[in-house]
Parts: sequence; C-alpha cells; structure tokens
Amino acid sequence: MSDTPQIDAVLFDCDGTLIDTYEIILASMRYSINEVLGKSCTDAELMHGVGTPLIDQMVHFCDGNRALADCIIQIYRDHNDIVHDANVRAFPDTAAALERLQAAGIKMGVVTSKRHAMAARGLEMSGISPFLPVLIGHDDCETHKPQPGPILLGCEMLGTAPARTLYVGDSPYDIQAGNAAGCPTAAALWGMFSAEELAAQSPTYTAATLTELLDQLAIPA
Repeated sequence: MSDTPQIDAVLFDCDGTLIDTYEIILASMRYSINEVLGKSCTDAELMHGVGTPLIDQMVHFCDGNRALADCIIQIYRDHNDIVHDANVRAFPDTAAALERLQAAGIKMGVVTSKRHAMAARGLEMSGISPFLPVLIGHDDCETHKPQPGPILLGCEMLGTAPARTLYVGDSPYDIQAGNAAGCPTAAALWGMFSAEELAAQSPTYTAATLTELLDQLAIPA
C-alpha cells in the first residue's frame, strides 16, 4: 500500500489488545463495586473506564471519596489476583502476529494502565512476553492514558520516533493517547469497546483481528 506509513515499531495496550482479560476484569469489578460497595451498575457502566488508571475508575464509583476508593482498589486487586491466573490467555492470533512482526524486524513493547508487575505476569502466563522487551505500566510513568506521556516513554525506550511507532489499543483512551503522542494508531475491534466508540477517536487504522491489521500494514506473512 503506497499510502501506508513506514512503521519501525509497534507499542500495544495489554488487556483487551494482546490478552483477553475481559471476563477477569468484569468479575472483579462486579465484586468490588456492586457486591462490596453496594452499587447496582450495569456491566457497561463497570467497564466504561477500563483503559484509564484504576484509581480514576474507583474514585468515580466512590463519588469522589479518595480514601474509600483506595480501599475498594485493594479489594478489587485481591479478587483479581484470585481469578487472574486460571483465566488469563492471549487472543488466538496474538503469538503468530508477534512472530510475524519480529521476523519483519519491527520493535515491540507494551504501554498499559495496569500495574507493571501484574501486566508482566499476564504477558508471561500468556506466553508472549519474550516478544515484548519494553513494558510501561501505570507505576512506570508520572502521567497516564489518555495523556501521551507513557507512549512517548515507550518510544524513547524503543529508540523510535513517534511518527514511525504504531500504537495499538482497544479503548478510546488508547487512541486518544496515541494520537496525542503523534503516533499512527490502530483500533483493536476485538477488544472491550465498540467500533463506534473507537471510530469517534479517529484512529489511523481499524481492524477486527491483529492478523488483519498486519495485512493492512503490508507486514510479510
């Protein structure tokens, strides 16, 4: 494709993009918010803020009470630790797509709003961590998505220019952050948000699978 920009690197969001953790997150949100906090939120309401820092999500559900939000975060994390390992997995074509990018000489990394240690754990248990030497977690950067700071840090660690570094994510906050960083962006339609929500953020690419995205980028199969 003559109008396809040259890509030297790809940075990925983690949950909903590389690994399928929707049900894991939802189960912990249902428990911590509806059962413990006593709310009656729908699944859509519980998942609306996924992709932003957990503290921001919990402050919202706790009506601005930061101290209560800190308590609910710990309850969420304790529950998440219990259900995580038995259920975490990569999306079906993730490993093959990462192999394809590696063979093409494309650098790769992850920028996520998840804690570094927990993200590393999920990537390792999914069998894809060897492809992803750079990992920026929530606790690795002072600013967070939808701000561009973590993605710019990822570019710096990879040694690539933002304009030649694709950011792939499944949430509107991912696309906002990537666009703000000056990166081409790709909306992962296989993740947690609707095509309409993602299209509203004007991603450079949209794809139903990671394999389809690589085909659009003309990455050799």
